[in-house]
Amino acid sequence: MAETSVEHVDVLIVGAGLSGIGAACHLRRECPGRTFALLESRDAIGGTWDLFRYPGVRSDSDMFTLGYSFRPWDQPKAIADGSSIREYVRTTAREYGIDEKIRFQHQVTGAEWSTEDSRWTVHATSPAGEVTLTCDFLFVCSGYYRYDQGYRPDLPGIGNFAGPVVHPQHWPDDLDYAGKRVVVIGSGATAVTLVPAMADEAAHVTMLQRSPSYVLSVPGRDPLADKLRGRIPDRYLSPIVRWKNVLVSMLLFQLSRRAPNMVKSLLRKGAMSMLPPGYDVDTHFAPRYNPWDQRLCLVPDGDLFKTVAAGRASIVTDEIADFTADAVVTRSGERLPADLVITATGLNLLPVGGMSLTVDGEPVELGKTLAYKGMMLSGVPNFALTIGYTNASWTLKADLVARYVCRLLNHLTATGQVKATPRPPAGTQATVPLVDLQSGYVKRSVDKLPKQGPAAPWRLHQNYPRDVWLLRYGPVDDDMAFDHAPAPAVLGRQHA
Repeated sequence: MAETSVEHVDVLIVGAGLSGIGAACHLRRECPGRTFALLESRDAIGGTWDLFRYPGVRSDSDMFTLGYSFRPWDQPKAIADGSSIREYVRTTAREYGIDEKIRFQHQVTGAEWSTEDSRWTVHATSPAGEVTLTCDFLFVCSGYYRYDQGYRPDLPGIGNFAGPVVHPQHWPDDLDYAGKRVVVIGSGATAVTLVPAMADEAAHVTMLQRSPSYVLSVPGRDPLADKLRGRIPDRYLSPIVRWKNVLVSMLLFQLSRRAPNMVKSLLRKGAMSMLPPGYDVDTHFAPRYNPWDQRLCLVPDGDLFKTVAAGRASIVTDEIADFTADAVVTRSGERLPADLVITATGLNLLPVGGMSLTVDGEPVELGKTLAYKGMMLSGVPNFALTIGYTNASWTLKADLVARYVCRLLNHLTATGQVKATPRPPAGTQATVPLVDLQSGYVKRSVDKLPKQGPAAPWRLHQNYPRDVWLLRYGPVDDDMAFDHAPAPAVLGRQHA
């Protein structure tokens, strides 16, 4: 029987969203001799920014840090809408020729590492059926939440409601809410975005939250960028504003950790300054947890506060007791009239896109691995995953991960080696999850996440300058086991 030829690439990237496109661009720039391909489960570039189409969808970080370091954001808005971000990612892919390397509607289901062959065998489903590729290095950039299903808790009596019930992750193109009474269930970034966006057309919007989140008003345009634009060369503008925003967000995070009561007071005063006198800020904008135990909700130019102050939206802090055909009933007995209910209740966590991993026939249990430099897994060769920062822009971390992977690949080439496996020193103990937040979607699935150890390189501290030093300039071979090729290359391999 003739041997079946399997397509092979040096690097296989899973995901064509913000992280995957960035990773491919870094490969183009820093490892030009490497072949690569991207497998994307959906039919479009953009990931999160193509999936989410609800009204007002926007960045939850400033674009000077959410944009790529190699292709700075040059638009006036610091907090950008989803369509602008989607076009930014797609344009970047076209400029670097990445769009030609993407295989759409390829859902990766599993990958097996073979030490004998020094490569991964990756399986995916596609419209044409099962697809198998091999690669020397597997780079997963699929994020950490489930794309095909958002989280919706059990809502007592929801079957009684006669109107549409919509999760923002699956927003219908033809949903008409003009002149209707809308209840948005939730208090996170999605809810605080939806409320002011829908209030312009809806009869009234009510945000029903079981417990509040911290909400911070930020300028929709960056004042420093506006001041410097046209006065200094563009190549200097973006790095200056980027580092200013990095340092400001770091300061807020560190203050939240070291002086939480002071930050609580500042956030409370900020809310009070934008709401009517006597508004019950302590009920609706004072969470039970400390700032940055969960992500802060950013609202550009205070749009949520302004919408509430104008009476076009209201906030109710209570639990749901029941639904009627045209209302939500709270535990305190309040009846909230509704023609449409939006369940902005969060995400489902799905690490590495739900794919299975095995190493020499042994299944990899993610929850029992240690994260090496926040991107590789103990005992798993030639593998990396991108998980962005929780206290800052996702892309700051994604850029660092991609550049480190390129450094590692170049190190393998320079030293004539084919395999790099993170190996923790004996006695290294897990301390915290890789995603260390108290958000519901993290707490529901924390056992599925890799863990971190007590110190670098097995621990990152959500500190961008510190990580720049470690990942860009620190050693590439600390706590890493390397191996040369054990056997000649397998016949029948084709390069993409």
